[in-house]
Amino acid sequence: MTSPTGIQIHLSRGTVAAQIAQVGASLRHLAVDGVDIVPPYPNDQPTPACSGVVLAPWPNRIRDGIWQDGGTTRALAITEPNLRNASHGLLRFTAYEVAARTEESVTLAAVVVPQTGYPYLVETSVTYALSDAGIDVTHTLTNRSQTPAPVALGTHPFITIGDVDPHDLVLRIPAETYFETDDRLLPIGESPVAIGTDLREGRRLGDIELDTAFANLRRDADGLVRTTLTAPDGRVVTLHQGEGFDYIQSYTASDYPGQARAVAVEPMTGPAESFNSGRGLRRLAPGETWTLHWGIHFTH
Repeated sequence: MTSPTGIQIHLSRGTVAAQIAQVGASLRHLAVDGVDIVPPYPNDQPTPACSGVVLAPWPNRIRDGIWQDGGTTRALAITEPNLRNASHGLLRFTAYEVAARTEESVTLAAVVVPQTGYPYLVETSVTYALSDAGIDVTHTLTNRSQTPAPVALGTHPFITIGDVDPHDLVLRIPAETYFETDDRLLPIGESPVAIGTDLREGRRLGDIELDTAFANLRRDADGLVRTTLTAPDGRVVTLHQGEGFDYIQSYTASDYPGQARAVAVEPMTGPAESFNSGRGLRRLAPGETWTLHWGIHFTH
């Protein structure tokens, strides 16, 4: 039987196990010592809520699919019809090629080809490599066009601690500002975090509702931004993001398959509308490669 998410790649290293789906190169399950850290969903279902998918060559939304490329107005296909946006890039439903594979790691590759509203050729890859406590992820984007190519990148993992009531997990995001949005979930302003969006000291998942992008992230001394999800017994899932990932989108849901409460923590190089605002947008020179890193680890 063909899966809606394509080939399933299973990785293992000691007590760490992961499942990667070919479609969207998505991280669809991660477990450490038998505890779900990325919540699974049934193999016969399409990816719910963009779970684990790589978002390239832009994450989040572009209003009406219209963007300014120098002096040229470009119009992308509308992929979020209910809100009239071009959403989450051009590879969300792509079946990536398996470029390399071992028992502990896999590299998936896909090419963004010139198409409606995006006349650039960009090679992409993502490598998932298990560690002793989780998974480390590396992305590359290489411009194969004859002119500079605008790119941004995000990814859409959900995180949990699977043997705990998810309502009792505490989410901490080290962000100083958040983006206010309109009824199409597009940014209309940026403000200091406040009640409902201030997660610097942590908030219980059962007490918050998020579909929110954050900026001005605090980096630790080693240059990493660390978002944490903490259980009442002190166990912690940490999602770290390296240089270039300067934004986070977080989304809470009560309809994720098999989960009473779920939260996505999405590292992004640029926020919604980055193709128009220029925030976090990178223009790759012909032949230039951009490499980005993030990962998830479990401390117990």
